[in-house]
Amino acid sequence: MQTSENMVEMILNDYDSFSELHSNNPDLDISEGDFSHCNLDSVSLSNVDFTGSTFQEANLSNVDFTDCDLTSVDFSRANISECNFSGSILNGTVFSYASVNFCNFSDADMAGCNLAEADLSDSDFSTSENLDSCRFDESTVWPDSDKLPEDFDCTYNYDLSSLREDEENTSEVY
Repeated sequence: MQTSENMVEMILNDYDSFSELHSNNPDLDISEGDFSHCNLDSVSLSNVDFTGSTFQEANLSNVDFTDCDLTSVDFSRANISECNFSGSILNGTVFSYASVNFCNFSDADMAGCNLAEADLSDSDFSTSENLDSCRFDESTVWPDSDKLPEDFDCTYNYDLSSLREDEENTSEVY
């Protein structure tokens, strides 16, 4: 049985061995794996559980994350292009300050995703789920509207009146 650390090393340094292992065990668990600062190009990591892993400041190109569990994964400050996240679970995943271009998020569950200051240019979210429950800000760069769900509003609305009400209610407690 391979440990999470061993599988991370295989992906980074001996992808052919990982590919063989993956073909014999399609549902691998690489939870809490550390892929920080790595470079991955044209690899298939589909159906892998990456819960709690980090890809901070990684360079990912043409990586297949189809049907992965990417819950609470940290992609902050990563450069991600032409990757496939179709059918993946991205609950609580962080893409803050990341460049995410030409990626496919078809049928991906985006609930609780953090997209603050992310550049999402030309990525396709048109059939993603729960995009309206993501966190983003005025610096988030969205793709054209044809690549977003029909009812999604990507305009950032910081409601100062609710903040003032919260402050007033807090001061009454003291």
